[in-house]
Amino acid sequence: MKLLPFSTLALLIPALLLTTLTPSPAAAAENAAPVPLPSLSATTTQVASGLRRPTALAAPDDGTDRLFITEKSGRIRVYHPDTGLAAAPLIDITAAVDESGNERGLLGIALPPDFAASQDLYLAYTALPDGAVTLARYRLDESRLEVLLSQEHAEYNNHNGGQLAFGPDGNLYWSIGDGGGSGDPFRSGQRLDTLLGKIMRIDVSRACAPLAYCVPGDNPFTRTPGARAEIWLYGLRNPWRFSFDSGDGSLWIGDVGQGHWEEVDHIPAGRGGLNLGWSCYEGLERFEGGECASGREYTEPVFTYSPYTGGCSVIGGHVYRGRQYADLVGGTYIATDYCSSTVWALRPDGRGGYDQAEIGQMPTQVTSIGVTVDGEFYVVNDLPGGLHRVSFTREEPTCRVDRKVTRWGTGTTVDLTVTNTGDTPVNGWTLAFPLSFGQTVVSDWNTELTQLSNTIDATNAPHNATIAPGASVTLGYLAQHTGDASPPPRFTLNGDACAVGS
Repeated sequence: MKLLPFSTLALLIPALLLTTLTPSPAAAAENAAPVPLPSLSATTTQVASGLRRPTALAAPDDGTDRLFITEKSGRIRVYHPDTGLAAAPLIDITAAVDESGNERGLLGIALPPDFAASQDLYLAYTALPDGAVTLARYRLDESRLEVLLSQEHAEYNNHNGGQLAFGPDGNLYWSIGDGGGSGDPFRSGQRLDTLLGKIMRIDVSRACAPLAYCVPGDNPFTRTPGARAEIWLYGLRNPWRFSFDSGDGSLWIGDVGQGHWEEVDHIPAGRGGLNLGWSCYEGLERFEGGECASGREYTEPVFTYSPYTGGCSVIGGHVYRGRQYADLVGGTYIATDYCSSTVWALRPDGRGGYDQAEIGQMPTQVTSIGVTVDGEFYVVNDLPGGLHRVSFTREEPTCRVDRKVTRWGTGTTVDLTVTNTGDTPVNGWTLAFPLSFGQTVVSDWNTELTQLSNTIDATNAPHNATIAPGASVTLGYLAQHTGDASPPPRFTLNGDACAVGS
């Protein structure tokens, strides 16, 4: 339907009715067909430097347009887009923070919905003298730190979690890792008598003596003998960053893996009590030597990737609900990795699965993705300590990979067709992609193929080195496998992400 000019409409209907017929930019983007994920590109612009190992950021909804940025040592810095990064810290709790080891320190911050009136902040940190993972309220108008809850964490200095976020229900959610070391030595993930390896849910708006907070009555384990009533989800390894989607209230979790798989979990709104698998599973793979109990149900991740492709630690992000890029990435979850800096885009496909794509690069060593009051994205990176604004554009991929997969017994035959969708010839190419663990390529055709662990580099043969615009080349391989033999979800041609066909 073609819209009439405003002047014509004004003659036909009352002006008051116009407001009901003219969609807002956000609503128009919500109703528009989504941009295919491979057509998205994420870039960053540095807006501040001089941070010392920043770990998290939050935006107060008080009309000031500020960002609060935590530093590992125990300071909170303030950034404003007009004046930059303030030299003096807003808060300094270094006297209370144990920052020994790479993963200890001031780790998380959350601002309650009533921050403008209450002037309360909530902080997660490892406390002196023994590294206990601690949740505290900081009363800004009194410069007073009030400890609410802590969990012993003395044996190892890693896997502290540390994310804080207020959910759509007004409760505060807090993550803690499994206690550190490797392989879940305390079997914390599957235990309900400890806060290690969990996401907690508590009501900090009131106190239920002797507690400095209240446990919501509908928490899933309030009536389970021996269980900690604060637990909301369990079976986590190190949920460094999680977030709530402001659109539907669902929970997205980036859970750092042991060494084979990094994972992202997506939990529907209000679904507490779920077991996310660790240490019975790492990603979708049974973890050797893990804690598995018969009869338990495990919630599978919606996305996994192997650190053997260059990553080391997933940095969970947010679903974009801002206005500036709503027509491009509205409703899309964005995450990254501390080592590879790859930007991942995930989106429910409407059929029970998820579309996924690599859409760019973050700065090196991003530790956290934050959101302004208006829903725009910023990131902080560890070293050298900067703040960066995130932008999105549409850039069509210059390659497409279509697959034909045939499974038989313990073997899989995969035929690949690579099409040059760009406007310049490709002269010499390498198609890179991961395989599931347990797959071994035993033969290939029309390519020079090498396998390193579960990563594949398929390089052109002499006869098919050139791919003209619009032209295609075919190649393939035969793999033997144990366990999961899913075809790879992503490909890059000469380092550029390809659209993935059927």
